[in-house]
Amino acid sequence: MSDEVEPGHVRVRLDLSYDGAEFSGWAKQRERRTVQGELEEALRTVTRSGETYELTVAGRTDAGVHARGQVAHVDLPAELWAEHGDRLLRRLAGRLPKDVRVWRAAEAPYGFNARFSAVWRRYAYRVTDHPGGVDPLLRGHVLWHDWALDVDAMNAASQALLGEHDFAAYCKRREGATTIRTLQELSWVRDADGIVTATVKADAFCHNMVRSLVGALLFVGDGHRPVDWPGKVLAAGVRDSAVHVVRPHGLTLEEVGYPADDRLMARNLEARNRRTLPGAGCC
Repeated sequence: MSDEVEPGHVRVRLDLSYDGAEFSGWAKQRERRTVQGELEEALRTVTRSGETYELTVAGRTDAGVHARGQVAHVDLPAELWAEHGDRLLRRLAGRLPKDVRVWRAAEAPYGFNARFSAVWRRYAYRVTDHPGGVDPLLRGHVLWHDWALDVDAMNAASQALLGEHDFAAYCKRREGATTIRTLQELSWVRDADGIVTATVKADAFCHNMVRSLVGALLFVGDGHRPVDWPGKVLAAGVRDSAVHVVRPHGLTLEEVGYPADDRLMARNLEARNRRTLPGAGCC
């Protein structure tokens, strides 16, 4: 499948962030406030366009999930970009609500696709086990877990989940979509303030994957499950009712990685192929 930009158009990369608390996720929905909906409306307004230009995003976040390093692209008529490009950031800042911001808008290199050219996405999930709860100033971004957490045990349990696997046990299935992913990093660190942060990095994520992994590992950290339990759930390949999908407000999309410019189109095409694990049948 080709991803050529239509003649007379320019593909523009947008780097943005948002507080997800008041959004029903990224994807545009009728009669619901979403990040995509706000951005597309603001873009239409500040460029005085008669039509809405659709955004493509690196990773669709769920309701309540935040983003610090989200990436999207939009194909704009060349004359519109020439007229408004230099002033686009300032105009969007004046039009967008305060819980979403665009930090960079630039013409994308050949072959760039915000979704399909990405080689990894990195999320952070933040949780505290302080007996007094969450700092009120952080309550919208940190989960309170009412049990003491053993970070070493959580890191040990995470090791069995790394690499390429079918993460069906940790994903909400979508018709026709694969659940095979390569989990590149899953690690936990407690900072000086007692906040425990999970760093979760993969080539891509299926629906609810990060929050399900975090939910399973919290059960290990608080002693309710043994260290080998998350790996056994993964190997079973089916949803386990004991794996809780933790609340969304602790989750932030921190960064999206892309290859060198001369590899963008190749990655774009490669990412569209449906994956199977080695030795898996075709059907």
